[in-house]
Amino acid sequence: MKTLILLPLLFALSLHAAEHKELKAYPPADEGQIRHVIVVPYMVNEQDLKVEVFVGKTMMTDGVNRLRMGGKFERKTIEGWGYSYYTAETGPVASTMMAPRPGQEQVERFVHMNGEMLRYNSKLPIVIYTLEDTEVRYRIWTAGKTVKVEE
Repeated sequence: MKTLILLPLLFALSLHAAEHKELKAYPPADEGQIRHVIVVPYMVNEQDLKVEVFVGKTMMTDGVNRLRMGGKFERKTIEGWGYSYYTAETGPVASTMMAPRPGQEQVERFVHMNGEMLRYNSKLPIVIYTLEDTEVRYRIWTAGKTVKVEE
């Protein structure tokens, strides 16, 4: 798959989420949580697209070591509607153990759990519930034009 860069998608989370007609089916966030809503635009080739979602936190790092966040990403269904939504609980951060240079400046980085590939569907929002101090980021993937045949 190749990455497809769509600048309007960067603003979809804040611009279209409040007005999506199907959002009323989703429960509000519990206390201490945030309901993140991703709305993707209609595309003719939606069967060839996927949404990769990353849940994590922006934090100061040493700029040398690679960090990965543990956690749990779970799919749930709204009773009576059949719509899917997701909950994400971040866990501890693991790091490689390379020694930074003395005096190396701290660098701000987005440290996240493994990405989750979700179906691209412009008819329904992607709704993810996380703790308040957690961010959700995403990117759109598209299949290449070449379909290979097994030999």
